[in-house]
Amino acid sequence: MPGMVLFGRRWSLASDDLVFPGSFELFLRVLWWIASLTLYLMHRRKLDCPGGVLLSTYLIVLLILLAVIICIVLAIVCVSMRGTICNPGPRKSMSKLLYIRLALFLPEMVWASLGAAWVAKGIQCDRTVVIGIIATVIVSWIVIAATMITIIFVFDPLGGKTAPYPPCIPEHLDSNNSNHLLTGLKTAAKSVWETRVQCCCCCVGQDDNTRVAFSSTADLFSTYFADTDLVPSDIAAGFTLLHQQQDNISHSREPPEVVTHTPGQPQETELDAEVENCHHYMPFAAAAYGWPLYVYRNPFTGLCRIGGDCCRGRDIEYDAVEGDQHNCHFASILKTTGLQYRDFIHISFHDKVYELPFIVVLDHRKESVVVAVRGTMSLQDVLTDLSAESENLELGIELQDCVAHKGIAQAARYIHRRLINDGILSQAFSVAPEYQLVLVGHSLGAGAAALLAIMLRRAYPQVRAYAFSPPRGLLSKSLYEYSKDFVVSLILGMDVIPRLSVANMEDLKRRILRVIANCNKPKYKILLHGCWYGLFGGSPDDFPTELDEGSQGALTQPLLGEQTLLTRCSPGYCSSDSPLDSPTKYPTLYPPGRIIHLEEEGGSGRFGCCSAAQYRARWAHEAEFSKILIGPKMVTDHMPDIVTRALDRVVADRTACVSCPGQGGPQVL
Repeated sequence: MPGMVLFGRRWSLASDDLVFPGSFELFLRVLWWIASLTLYLMHRRKLDCPGGVLLSTYLIVLLILLAVIICIVLAIVCVSMRGTICNPGPRKSMSKLLYIRLALFLPEMVWASLGAAWVAKGIQCDRTVVIGIIATVIVSWIVIAATMITIIFVFDPLGGKTAPYPPCIPEHLDSNNSNHLLTGLKTAAKSVWETRVQCCCCCVGQDDNTRVAFSSTADLFSTYFADTDLVPSDIAAGFTLLHQQQDNISHSREPPEVVTHTPGQPQETELDAEVENCHHYMPFAAAAYGWPLYVYRNPFTGLCRIGGDCCRGRDIEYDAVEGDQHNCHFASILKTTGLQYRDFIHISFHDKVYELPFIVVLDHRKESVVVAVRGTMSLQDVLTDLSAESENLELGIELQDCVAHKGIAQAARYIHRRLINDGILSQAFSVAPEYQLVLVGHSLGAGAAALLAIMLRRAYPQVRAYAFSPPRGLLSKSLYEYSKDFVVSLILGMDVIPRLSVANMEDLKRRILRVIANCNKPKYKILLHGCWYGLFGGSPDDFPTELDEGSQGALTQPLLGEQTLLTRCSPGYCSSDSPLDSPTKYPTLYPPGRIIHLEEEGGSGRFGCCSAAQYRARWAHEAEFSKILIGPKMVTDHMPDIVTRALDRVVADRTACVSCPGQGGPQVL
């Protein structure tokens, strides 16, 4: 940090990013030089054949060229090791070294071309010598091609432009000129991000919803990355430091005191009942994923179990299935839920942007009509997730503000139209009029299910929703409070998605900038130590960072420390320690309903499977999920199969301890 400036433009590469690639190239070049020298010394007497002079000349010049390149690469690695992330002063000679290194590619390419031409002439010399020279020519072109690919990856399309949010606007520019400049840069950044998103999602259709999602996603990324000069390795180093800092604080903190019941708190019996309900309805949320999740959970037997149904022709009993050409989804749903054909009212695997698959079934055990919404499974779903601006909802209820995540609100509105206008719910309740309506989902599906419950509550006052691992940035404060009466969210461990919102991402960005600005070690040491700590653990007291703010003043060139960010005009920053204020387009949003947190007790290894972990269920407040936690389980704790196994373990433990004296203990809030 900041990105290097070469040829008058910024690149997505910092001057301290060349330690590992440079060391790798140095290793290859040294081996290559030793092999070429050995080939020449052992077979130089066999080069007196016709054309042997050309081959001898090629090897000698290649050895000299490799020696020069090795010296330059060694210098690049040594210089790249100097300084810290926010103090690139000791690396100021890096640009000159890179210019020299890039200049050496010209003679290297010329010599590789000449070597290829000479070998192609079919020179009649010793076969070993010819094969060795062919190998050197091939290696030359492989290295050149790898370098070209690297240059393409680190190219920044916006690198030739001024940062969208400069630390200060020149005094000679009036406000109108500066506003025009910033507007133009924002537009350019959004255009670049939209092109990137379209390239990544080139297989997605180009209907109106998709184009809107592309624009929303590009707006989100361009806004988030507009006011930073971070390169990808800076973010990786920041994650590493935050992980160790977080563990250090956790280990030094006193054990939390157990808070006994107070009037108005949910009773332990209610917690037990809701955990049992979550355990019962989680298979429905998992079933909505169809055959991919079923095969993933049963890698050795899954295909065999549903294979017969996949190949079976569709009959009249499958009329309720939409978008499942081979019946594989339906077969996996039957296996996951254990229900019969007649229990299914409607199954839709129609999948587009803002249009999620869902299933409607009759659950006779709980006497409920269950609507299960699928979570993120496709690029269309990802675009729905990333349409993160807020949208006002017309709900016909008296609340201060009815605002929700736009993409998820659109998806919930689509399912609402299908359920009501297509008569799906009417059909279900005509079969079982006394049943209760229950909506469930996991991840994206959890957010859609919670919003759908809010939309349906006027028509179905007894509606309930169980949201498994829902996204945090979903509801406004008023809707969050309103949903507590009929929505229960379940969150496992360190799951990142229930902590993920635009405000929390801004907070994470600020914490990354703070920790790397205070870091007193070079980036390569941070990354090496972080890899070791992540894989094998260790004492977090040894992590290479200084948390005191005094080290800021010692930076000889703090180009993008936290203090400079606080003086910028970016609307994403404020001086408070709470999650950062967001632009109006991205107000602070909250998770749905009351929250049950399955909290890990003890340890099961850094990458231990859920079956070895012990969890306890407790009611939690949404404020506990107002920061993104960094850890090896932040992603795995979100997986639906892991959530299912954790619920199995919690319910089994609570059931086994029902008769134990003193069990059920006080509840923690």
